[in-house]
This record gives sequence, C-alpha cells and structure tokens, in this order.
Amino acid sequence: MRKSLFHGLLFTSPAILGFLIFTLGPMIASLVLSFTDYSVFKEQTVFIGIDNYVRMFSGADDYFYPSLAATFYFVALRVPAVIVLSFLIALLLNMNIKGRAFFRTVVYLPSIVPAVASAMIWMWLLNPDLGLVNSILNTFGLPGSNWLYGENTVVPSVVLTSLWGIGGTVIIFLAGLSGIPRQYYEAIDVDGGGWLSKLRHITIPLVSPTIFFNAIMTIIGSIQVFNEAYILTQGGPNNKSLFYVFYLWRTGFRDAEMGYASALAWVLFIVILFFTFIVFRTSNSWVHYEGEGRS
Repeated sequence: MRKSLFHGLLFTSPAILGFLIFTLGPMIASLVLSFTDYSVFKEQTVFIGIDNYVRMFSGADDYFYPSLAATFYFVALRVPAVIVLSFLIALLLNMNIKGRAFFRTVVYLPSIVPAVASAMIWMWLLNPDLGLVNSILNTFGLPGSNWLYGENTVVPSVVLTSLWGIGGTVIIFLAGLSGIPRQYYEAIDVDGGGWLSKLRHITIPLVSPTIFFNAIMTIIGSIQVFNEAYILTQGGPNNKSLFYVFYLWRTGFRDAEMGYASALAWVLFIVILFFTFIVFRTSNSWVHYEGEGRS
C-alpha cells in the first residue's frame, strides 16, 4: 500500500508541484497583496486593509463599473451567439454529406490561427473607410458601419470577430452528437415524426450535457476576454470596450498598481465563481444524462 502511494505521489509530483508553485502560490500572494499598496516602483509596501476594495465599489475608481458593464455586455452577446451558432454548424457537419471531413477542417482551422494575425485581418475587414465588409455593403446599396470605431458598435463588432474561432466548440458539439444512438432517430421515423421532433425530443436533450459544458467554458472565457481589447481597440472608443481583464492588466502593468490589480483579480475570481455556480444550480432543470434521468 505504501509502495503504491509512493509511486502515485512520485508520478503525480510534477503536476502537484506545478499547481502549488505556479497556481496556488501566486493566488495566495495576490490575495495578500490585494490588502496592500504594493507597487514595483515603491521601496516599501504598506498594509492598507480593505481600502482597495472600498476604492472599487465606492465609485472612486472611474473605470471599475464601466469595465464591468462592458464585460457583461460582451458576455450577454457572445455566449448565446457562440452556443447557438456552434450547435447549428455541428448539426450540419454531423450530416452524412460528401466532403464532411474537409468542411470540419475548414471550420476548425480559424481557431488555431494566432490571435494577432486574426486581429489584423479583422481590423482590415472592418475598417470603416477601406474595409471589405463596408465595401460589400455599399455595393448592395446598404449603409456601412463604424464597426470597431463606433461607441455603439464596438462591442458587437468584437463579438463578431470572436466568432471566427468557435471551431473548438463545434468539435465538442460534434463529439456529443456522435454519441447519440441512431435507433432513437429511427423510432421517431417509425412514429412519423420529422426533423423538428428529432431535434426537440432527441438531439437537444441528449446533447444537453455538452451544451452545459460549452456554456460553462464560454462564459468563463468571455468574462476573461483580453486579446480583442488589447489588439483591436485598446479599450476604446471612449472606454466602451474597456473589458475587465484588459483594465486589470493596464492597472497592474501600465500603471504599476500591483496591489490594486490584485484586488481586481480577486473580484474577477468571485464574479466567475458566481456565474459558474448559477449555471450549475440551474442545470438540474435542463441537463439530462442518458440512463440517469436528470442531472
């Protein structure tokens, strides 16, 4: 027994040490620093209690609530768009059509394109003056848009650019769809049901665990949106795309307020934990597992 325990700890020690050194340790350090005025340019660090948190929630920070609002707006637009669009694409790619492997590859490829390269492409496509998208719209007599340069359109435009890389989510949906037994659909055919009955009574209930997983991962990823703000907009125009993680990064690494940035990071952790908890609590009513009833 002891020998097995020793061997188990030996082989898992890289993962355990990596977690302790690179995850748990920095988390504890950031929690401690969140109660200080730590800055890389200060010789001394002073313990200031909950002043950083008071600064956030009292409104003394002019960017805290706008960054939260921009992030929640982004999440509210992106999460349904990613889930619905990925699911529909997966349904199409799950059909027995010629060239299915080719189309699956085409859908997945954008998700492995480097973020900077994708951003540069989208910046050109959505340029209000010289962009291809506005040129196509003008060709058909439709009005163009300011896209990334308009206060009212910047967040929807960022959501649009993020949909470029949903290939990974589509692949996960395909895995869920491939696990549905064919005889269930055959039973619907025998009863005279159509594709809508199959979708409503078979596909969606049996793929609901996959929807649940993708929803959790998409929510967490959307709350932590950073690349788009950093590369495409720098938080503009007029801070309308000042997403929370980008503001956290700017506070810590540009303004060198590491103590306050640590407090922002812990608020982000609590926000993600809250939304994840809500999704888990509500999953009992709509997530179904084959052979086990409801989750």
